[in-house]
Amino acid sequence: MAASSWWVVAACVVLAAAAASSPAAADPRDGFTAVSLGDGNFQLQWPYDVESSSRYSFDGTVRRLWVFSDDKPFKPQSGTNPRTEIRMTGYDYSSGVWQFEGTGYVPSGTTGVSIMQVFGGGTATTLMLHVYGGDLWYYHQQVVETNIYDRWFRLNVIHDVAASQLTVFIDGRERLRVAGKSGDSHYFKFGVYMQTNPSNRMESRWKGVSILNKT
Repeated sequence: MAASSWWVVAACVVLAAAAASSPAAADPRDGFTAVSLGDGNFQLQWPYDVESSSRYSFDGTVRRLWVFSDDKPFKPQSGTNPRTEIRMTGYDYSSGVWQFEGTGYVPSGTTGVSIMQVFGGGTATTLMLHVYGGDLWYYHQQVVETNIYDRWFRLNVIHDVAASQLTVFIDGRERLRVAGKSGDSHYFKFGVYMQTNPSNRMESRWKGVSILNKT
């Protein structure tokens, strides 16, 4: 074999060995344990003047939540925007490292809406993920993921309370790392909660929702 061929073979061997030894991308769930969830942990909030079935459905796998921009708030005395959301109950936290996981879907046309929150913070929330024009945003400040319409995506949100840090993963890839906004108690929410410049109809769908904590 010519000397140049030996160099090619040697280079291929080195590259293959380097690839084999490269660490794989870490699973955001590594080191976490899922808590037990039942129907009672999924508390639905929807416009108070209509039946829940007109804004929410669950077929045993997919939770579908939608709301209209002219809907009432979730209770008569509330001055908040229209929403159809699920507030996760039973696992409010003020310390530790907690994680929300769910596979979400946003149909095209939905815009001006929050689809996931970490509630509790100096400004009511410590993290909100909004949809504007088919992209996922951290509030209205920073794009987290582009082109999320009409596809399922896996969302993982990790909140380290002591470090005051939140990390967002989309399909296993880290997309955002930001500081928290203080707050004494926190919990997770998902669904649709109207924000600025909304579409008339807003919808998100979810499956495989879980809560995990670090042990």
